[in-house]
Amino acid sequence: MDNIFVLAIIAANVLISLKGFNDESFFRKYQFHVGAIRAGEQIRMVSSAFLHADFVHLAFNMIALYSFAPVVIGGLGSPSFLLVYFGSLIFGSLLTMVFHGNDYSYRAVGASGAVTGIIYSAILIYPDMVIGIFGIIPLPAYIFGIGYLLYSIYGMRAKNDNIGHTAHFGGAIGGFAITLLKEPLILQQNMFMVILLVIPIVILFVMAKSGKL
Repeated sequence: MDNIFVLAIIAANVLISLKGFNDESFFRKYQFHVGAIRAGEQIRMVSSAFLHADFVHLAFNMIALYSFAPVVIGGLGSPSFLLVYFGSLIFGSLLTMVFHGNDYSYRAVGASGAVTGIIYSAILIYPDMVIGIFGIIPLPAYIFGIGYLLYSIYGMRAKNDNIGHTAHFGGAIGGFAITLLKEPLILQQNMFMVILLVIPIVILFVMAKSGKL
């Protein structure tokens, strides 16, 4: 029964993304666009997270969500899963405005912020988790999570696609903070993992402060 929430979110992402693939005016109306948001269209801060750049982008996010969501639901419950998902989504959009708020032409789409929040939450809940890359290569989940954010730093610097890489970090911060607020014992039980997951977030802000992003 708990999976109904995951399936509903995936279905919404698929249906809205497919609509965006086939309707450019719809895509442009609901994508993340700083100029439009600053003009009062705050709905884009949420709606953009249900649009994707292409099928690969959509599939990657939905597979990651389907893989990690059960861990969050099992550890925190369905209401907290929804809180982490949508809280991370909002954190991602807010951080994007912090970084790009003066770039009125900045555009982005994708559920990556919300999904990254779920990934970070799942790793905090179950730090010994191992995932299969391409279904066959075992990799500690925390390595995947850290690598995902380091790739996001590259994407933020390259600026060569329409994917909201900045939102990945906002989502990570959201998932990280909400999970620790819900389960503060994690700080005592898995302090090493908490520190490891903080490292790429610290790197981001150091680079931002030094003007390297």
